[in-house]
Amino acid sequence: MRALQPLLHDVVICVAAPAFAASPRDGQLRGLRAEGFYGHDRRLLHTACLLIDHREPEPIGVQPLGPDQVRFTSVHRYPRDRTDDPTVIIERVRTAGRGESILLRNVGTVSRLLHVELALATDLADIADVKRGRTGAPVRCAADEGALVWEAPTGRAEVRAAGPERPPGITDGPEGGTFTWPRLLLRPGESRQLRLTVDGGAVPTPPGHPGPPTSEVPWSEPVVRGDRRLVALVRRGLGDLSALRLADPERTAPDGPEDQFIAAGCPWYLALFGRDSIWSARMMLPLGTGLARGTLWALARRQGTDNDVFREEAPGRILHELRPADAEHGHGLRLPSRYYGSVDATPLFVTLLVEAWHWGLPERDVDALLPYAQRAMDWVLRTSAEDEDGLLRYYPRAGGLRHQSWKDSDDAVRDAAGRRIEPPLALCEVQGYAYQAASGLAGLLAARGRREEAERLRLWARGLRKRFTDAFWLPSPGGPAPRYVAIAVGRNLDPVSGPASNMGQLPATGILDGRGCRDVAAWLDSDELNSGWGLRSRSAALPGFNPMSYHGGSVWTHDTAIAIQGLCAAGCDAEASRLAEGLLEAAAHFLYRMPELYGGDARTGDSPAPLAYPAACRPQGWSAASGVAVLSALLGLRPDAGRRVLHVRPTPFGPLEVQGLRLAGGELSVRVDEQGAAEVTGLPSGWVTAG
Repeated sequence: MRALQPLLHDVVICVAAPAFAASPRDGQLRGLRAEGFYGHDRRLLHTACLLIDHREPEPIGVQPLGPDQVRFTSVHRYPRDRTDDPTVIIERVRTAGRGESILLRNVGTVSRLLHVELALATDLADIADVKRGRTGAPVRCAADEGALVWEAPTGRAEVRAAGPERPPGITDGPEGGTFTWPRLLLRPGESRQLRLTVDGGAVPTPPGHPGPPTSEVPWSEPVVRGDRRLVALVRRGLGDLSALRLADPERTAPDGPEDQFIAAGCPWYLALFGRDSIWSARMMLPLGTGLARGTLWALARRQGTDNDVFREEAPGRILHELRPADAEHGHGLRLPSRYYGSVDATPLFVTLLVEAWHWGLPERDVDALLPYAQRAMDWVLRTSAEDEDGLLRYYPRAGGLRHQSWKDSDDAVRDAAGRRIEPPLALCEVQGYAYQAASGLAGLLAARGRREEAERLRLWARGLRKRFTDAFWLPSPGGPAPRYVAIAVGRNLDPVSGPASNMGQLPATGILDGRGCRDVAAWLDSDELNSGWGLRSRSAALPGFNPMSYHGGSVWTHDTAIAIQGLCAAGCDAEASRLAEGLLEAAAHFLYRMPELYGGDARTGDSPAPLAYPAACRPQGWSAASGVAVLSALLGLRPDAGRRVLHVRPTPFGPLEVQGLRLAGGELSVRVDEQGAAEVTGLPSGWVTAG
C-alpha cells in the first residue's frame, strides 16, 4: 500500500529557519507522521515521549509563544488522592533550533517523589521521505558524556540534558535512548526545570549552504491603522517572515550586509526557492529593498552557467530550489540538490531587480546585479526563440517536475472537461511575467542611456503581447464577460479551455489592455472563481472542481493577493475590494497566520469557517508576505525611479494610515481618509507624488 503524505491540519509548528519542530497538540513526539525536530531538511528527533510515574501526562492546553516557540501544558493526577484537582503541572516549552525545557510544578499540599522518563529516538529521515509518508528504521543510539547521539551516513543528531537537573540515568540502544530522573522530589510549591538541547544536521554539512541569519530583519516594522483584520494580517505575517529568514554565507564584500531571503515554507520547503523567495521579496518592497537585495544576490550567485540535463540548468536560468542533498520524491520524481526546473523564476528575477530599483535599491547594487538580469533575460529570449510559436514554454525532462510554474502538481493543468493536459505548455501568467520583465528591463536600460538595447526589448515585448492576444483569449457566451484567458496553450497553439485563477496574475504585468483587464476582472469577481474567502484556482462550474484539490479549486493566499494588486493597478476597485474583503475574513478564521492554501467552498451567510488544505505549509513565505502586498495595493503605491514620481491611487477601503514605509532609503507615511483622499509625508528629496 502506498504511503500517504502526512496531514498537518492539527500539527503545531514552530520555526526558526533552517530548523523547525512539528508536534501534535499534546506535545508528545511518538515517531508518527511528520512529528519531530528538524534542521536543514533532516529529521533530528522523531520521538520525545515524557512519562511521569510510568504514565503520560494529561494534556490541557497549547499556546504559541512566537513563531519559533510553543508551550504545551499538561497535568499529572493521583488516583488515590481525595480530589480530582491536578497537583502536578507540566509545562514543556519547545523552541525550534534549540530544544525544549520541561518545568515540573507541585501545586498541591503534599510532597511528591516523581519518576520521570524521557524516551528519545530518530530515523534521521530526509524531509522528502517524511513528505512521502515514510518513516525510516530507528537509528542506533549511543550515550556519550551525558548526551545521546545518533549517527548515520546521511545525518547526525545529538540530544543533551543541560542545567542543574542532569539525568542520573541514561540508557541507549538500537531503538533509541532514555533519560531518567528516578527520584525527583518536589515539595509543595516547589518546581524543577529540565533542559534539553537538540542539535544535528546532514553529514557532511553542505559547503556554502544557507543558514540562519545573524543580523536583524532587512525591512521596516510599519505602524498600520485602519481595518483591524488588515492590521493583524500584516503584524502576524511579519513575525512569520522573520522566522522564515535564511542567509547566504557569501557576501558581496567581507564587511558588506548579510544577504537574507525568505524560505518558501514550513515544513516541506524550508529552503531557497527561486519563484517563492522572489515573490516574497517583491511583496515586501514597500518596507525596504534589503530583502530584495539579499534574494537577488543569493540567486545571482547560483545563476545557471552550464547546460545540464539532470539539473535542467542552462546559462542565465534562475534556480528553482536549493536543498542540502539530492532527493527522491516518489512517483519517479528525482531532483538534484540544485535544481533549475521552473519556467517562471527567471523572468521574475528580472522584474524583482526592476521593481527594487524603482523602490530605491542603491545604484551600486543595481549596476552590479544588472548583468545577471540581462543574462536571465537572454535565457527568456533564447527559450522563446526556440519555440515555434515564439512563446515562453517549458519542456521538462523525464523524472523532473512535469509542470514548471507555481501550479506544479501533476494535474495542475486541466481543460474544461477535466482532462489533464501534458507539456510542453505556454502558461498565460508566464507570458505576462516575460512581458513585464522585458518592458521593465527596457526602462532600466534606457535610464542608463542604453537606448538601443532598451528598444530591442520593447519591440520583443510588443511582439509577445500580440502573440498572447491572438492565442490566449477564448469566447465565453453567457459568462460574466464575453471572453476569458486560457490557462495555457499547448501544441499548435491549442488553448486549454476552462476559467482558472492564472489569468488573475495578468493585470499587474501590463500584457493586457484596458478592455482585457476589465474582462478578467469580471471573471475574478464571478461566483465561479471568487469563493467569498478568496480566489479559487479553478472555476467551480467545471467538471473535476474540488475545493480541497491542490490546484483544482482551492484558494491560494498569494494568488489572491497578486490578483488584488493587479485589479487595484488596473482601476477595478470594486472587484479588488471584494476579493480583499474575502481574504481578510478568511484571515480572521486562521488567526492571521495564512496557510499556503485553503478550501475553495463558497462563503454564505451560514457557511462554516474555511479550512486549510490538510498538508499546507503554515507559515509559508508568500502567504505571510501577502498582508503587505494587499496593504500596498489598497494604498495604490507605484514608484517610478526614472522620473522620481510616487504614484498614489488608493482603492476605497475605508480610512487607512501607514507609518514606516520606505522609499529610496527614507521613511514614508501615507494616510487615506474616508473619502479616499491620500496624504503623503516624508517623500525623499527630489520626489513628487501623482495620482
